[in-house]
Amino acid sequence: MASEWDWESGKGLLGIDDPADWDAAYERGEPRLGTAAIGLAFNCTLAEASPRILKAMRLADRGQRGFAYTAAGHAARLNGELTPELYAALRAEGHGGFAENAVDDTLTFVPFRELPPWFKWRKIASRVEDKLEVWRLHITYAAEDARKFVRRRRS
Repeated sequence: MASEWDWESGKGLLGIDDPADWDAAYERGEPRLGTAAIGLAFNCTLAEASPRILKAMRLADRGQRGFAYTAAGHAARLNGELTPELYAALRAEGHGGFAENAVDDTLTFVPFRELPPWFKWRKIASRVEDKLEVWRLHITYAAEDARKFVRRRRS
């Protein structure tokens, strides 16, 4: 099956469904391993995909490393959970940079009661930040409306 994977262009790698193919490509130092990690997230169990996603998160190529974090986000979406190692990797990266979307996906698709403590705090902090932004916008719009009203009255 390995012969059908085009590691140079990345074509078809989202369909990779055999962790052994990914492992062999990793040993050969193939490019596009992060892209293939997304394919594993789509087509394999979480237990099979997780160690490979973690390896892809440590790749030298920044773009492929970013795809590995995307794979973690997809794993959270598809499974409603992550492995402890993936939670730890996302927490280590933090809510920013490569992990921002993966953390957001995890907070959205993993039930709150099943999240590790850092993710629970992140979810609460995110909700508070959102509410503060809504209040800030309401105050800004009210001040703008008041300014327009005063200008019309002066004219």
